[in-house]
Amino acid sequence: MDANWDDLRVFLTLAREGTLTTAAKALGVSHPTVSRRVQALEQQIGARLFERLPDRFVPTSAGEELLADTEAMEKAALSIHRRSAGLSDTVSGVVRLSAGEAMAALIARHLAWLRGRLRHIEFEVIASHTLANLSRREADLLIRDQVPELAGIVTRKLCHVAYAIYAARSLELKSTEMSALVDRPWIGFDDDHSYMPGQHWMHEQLGRRPEIRINNWLVLHDAVRSGVGLAVMPCYLADQDPRLRRVGGVLPEVSTEQWLLVHRDLRALPRVRAVMDALVELFQRHRHLLEGRS
Repeated sequence: MDANWDDLRVFLTLAREGTLTTAAKALGVSHPTVSRRVQALEQQIGARLFERLPDRFVPTSAGEELLADTEAMEKAALSIHRRSAGLSDTVSGVVRLSAGEAMAALIARHLAWLRGRLRHIEFEVIASHTLANLSRREADLLIRDQVPELAGIVTRKLCHVAYAIYAARSLELKSTEMSALVDRPWIGFDDDHSYMPGQHWMHEQLGRRPEIRINNWLVLHDAVRSGVGLAVMPCYLADQDPRLRRVGGVLPEVSTEQWLLVHRDLRALPRVRAVMDALVELFQRHRHLLEGRS
């Protein structure tokens, strides 16, 4: 067999996605192209690679064997790609940074400072709850509040993040004691995002789910601004908004750490190393804001 990598990559994607439509979307090609490539690969191998079920493509036994070998090829190809990137010795090019939406907003506010230090670097800032795959170069750097158990990942602690209760300045409150706040409307995250910082604490205090539930920090921020209710928010996001006020002090029971993650094959790449160093300095400069100190 002399199958080329492009055909094998199509086969691998279809095996993972399960349908021609989703595989075509993932590959950025047309539906017929996926079908044609798979059929050509089957003819080269001389074996059927998929069972064509009404709603899904399922690998046959021959397909399962080829899948294991193709995944090994993909892993090697990705490693070559990362290592070849690390051969560059110039502090220029694109650095792709992924962070949660609140942290991505903080980075965006300081892009002028970052660009002032790194004029030859192009920044791509991706706001997402989803953990980008560093091995596949979906991002060069991640900022996350937890360190995933992934092979090949190098981490560096950036900061401690404080949280507090916030309300719109227009929202009248007779007391900032929690006993007086329990019966007010609250804003929090929906069930799919109940892992977000402060949500467990809020549920325990209220004894109920918040009346308004959202799946995004920035949307939650806008909801609090509107005066519709109270919310637990990171101090670095809310303290900078003149339309909001802190209700009480920093919550000692609610805090997170922020970690900078990079694949070990990319940490020595000059442009990635330069951005990492600049981010560490940026977080040190704004440590008081992140820790909720005025």
